[in-house]
Amino acid sequence: MTTKIQTVLLTGKTHTTSNRRDGAAPGDERVDIRMSSPGQTGNEITLDAIALHPTAEQLFAGAWSACYTGALGVAAKARKVALPSDMSVDIEVDLGQTWHAYFIQARIDVCMPGVATEVAEAIAHAAHQMCPYSKAVHGNIDVATNIVAAEALAA
Repeated sequence: MTTKIQTVLLTGKTHTTSNRRDGAAPGDERVDIRMSSPGQTGNEITLDAIALHPTAEQLFAGAWSACYTGALGVAAKARKVALPSDMSVDIEVDLGQTWHAYFIQARIDVCMPGVATEVAEAIAHAAHQMCPYSKAVHGNIDVATNIVAAEALAA
């Protein structure tokens, strides 16, 4: 059973894309990080606009989102679904307090434009079953996963 946070002290946020762009315009005082999945040439994972001095929560969110994005690809391939090139994962990890104890909680927004919501939900669920970070936190912290429509991100 997870403990609900009463007061959020800070939030680490990441926006992760899986693409082959050569570069992205950097944000103000932000850094873009490019990672790759082990053993998979040409499968770059991008963490865009990370603060120059990230918090532990942001680093955790970044590592988790990179791993989870890779797991989404594996889950989609197993279902013979082509993920859109503009797929993205936004993870927010809160550091919070309940009474005098500290906890973390997370929100994951998955955007798969052009993929039916029920298919995207199945892929997102399957990715949690294989992602080591998702497995590590399962039952230990409160995690909410949402499938976000592309239109909602534009608003």
